[in-house]
Amino acid sequence: MVKSMTGFGRCEAADEDYRISVEMKSVNHRYLDLGIKMPKKFNPFEAEIRKVLKRGIERGKVDVYITCETFSEKSVSLIYNEALAKEYMEIFRQMSTRFAIENDVAVSALSRYPEVIVTGQSEEDENALWRLLEKALEGALEKFVDQRIREGEHLFSDLMGKLEDMEAWIDEIEARSPQILKEYRTKLEEKVKELLEGSGIDENRIAAEVTLFADKICVDEETVRLRSHIKTMRATLMRGDAVGRKLDFIAQEMNREANTILSKANDLEISGTAIELKTAIEKVREQIQNIE
Repeated sequence: MVKSMTGFGRCEAADEDYRISVEMKSVNHRYLDLGIKMPKKFNPFEAEIRKVLKRGIERGKVDVYITCETFSEKSVSLIYNEALAKEYMEIFRQMSTRFAIENDVAVSALSRYPEVIVTGQSEEDENALWRLLEKALEGALEKFVDQRIREGEHLFSDLMGKLEDMEAWIDEIEARSPQILKEYRTKLEEKVKELLEGSGIDENRIAAEVTLFADKICVDEETVRLRSHIKTMRATLMRGDAVGRKLDFIAQEMNREANTILSKANDLEISGTAIELKTAIEKVREQIQNIE
């Protein structure tokens, strides 16, 4: 199934100690770009968080917001960083000696310096916290992916319709091409008659000129390749999954063929049709940018 690159998902998980909320949203991006904002105590889980998210996301700029409410303090403990406290005291001693001032740092003041005393979680509590966080992550991811799939269904239908439009323009180009040769031959014969004023026309010469003209304006190869690209794009869309980059490459090839047809066109009708074809391809390319 085709998935859109835009999506939103939110989920909460709670127990008697914590309530964790995970919210995620995404916009288009060439690659996968995960931005995670969360409380500091979840930093040890970042690698696991990314691993969970990558199970369902392959492309897009995804912003993830994690919040946590704590209902109980039973699992929180104070940790004294003695090594850091010693470094602070050594710096204070050096400052006292250097500037000849009293070292009046009290224990209460030292304890307030950054990281001297911090709160921590027991190992058992960290495991419980991760289980709850993982549950909220998986719930938010499921809703996020579901929305991407729903939007992808609309993209799928729209692209299939646009591919049919492209085939209709190709049909018109192929139907018009033989008529151009007939019109060119008629005009050429009339011009030669006018120049020769009733003298005999060299049919071989006329045929040679028409052949040269046909080679110059022939777009058979381009229309065949376009039909092949349309067939490949349909098959790719039917296969689904993360196909956005492949579809974009196919659309670029389509555009190249349409440009060639337009450059070869020696007929207003075919030029107009080729422009319509290019417009249809551009619309396809725009929609493909929304596909994962």
